[in-house]
Amino acid sequence: MTVIASEQKAASANAVPYDARAFAQEALADWRKLAALIDHTLLKPEATREQVVRLCEEAAAYRFACAMVNPAWVGLAVSALAGSGVPVGAVAGFPLGASLSTTKRAETEALAALGAKEIDMVLNIGALKSGDHRRVSEDIRGVVEIAHGAGAIVKVILETCLLSTPEKLLASELCLQAGAEFLKTSTGFSASGATPDDVAILRGVAGTLCGVKASGGIKTLDHVRAMLDSGANRVGASASVAIVRELGAP
Repeated sequence: MTVIASEQKAASANAVPYDARAFAQEALADWRKLAALIDHTLLKPEATREQVVRLCEEAAAYRFACAMVNPAWVGLAVSALAGSGVPVGAVAGFPLGASLSTTKRAETEALAALGAKEIDMVLNIGALKSGDHRRVSEDIRGVVEIAHGAGAIVKVILETCLLSTPEKLLASELCLQAGAEFLKTSTGFSASGATPDDVAILRGVAGTLCGVKASGGIKTLDHVRAMLDSGANRVGASASVAIVRELGAP
């Protein structure tokens, strides 16, 4: 067993068990509670200024957890959401995770300077599969340190559809040790997106130590319910408005 695994087992043993069903029941009791767990997302490369502004208007109106945009639109989104209390999130090293660590750190620094409060970074998948765990850990830690220094949180995208179960477990352990606030399933740009099984695997490592974000292909209230029941406490979706309307939002 690795040192990381030993530390995580010890920490998990002392943690209060995460009650996914109770969390899901509470979140689904009212559309406003559910909206507060959804990252309202627009990451299409062809997204226009008008669409980004609309995303921000919807995020403010429905009180979503954040408005998640590509780096080029962070300044606009921060301006559009000024005074609303809804934070702006942005991606780093997206969607492949194969950027230089120095590039990810510089991107995070620039995004935080523009006002982004949530950074969703993609881990170095190739390095993980090559067994270069130190490189993966340092890649994540570099982003975490800069983000935390600027008052932002970090969600690490594992791209679970590309990983074996042992790799998902190891990646989750590395993220926790590096100080990330969330383990995230997917970019939405690879072979497939979030699955309840993958969410359950990530929650099994996270326990109550950090959050789990399900993203990729989540389009309906039933999809969201399945993810929450499996252990997600944050969801990324572009169909956010339609989802909360299923639960009674105007």
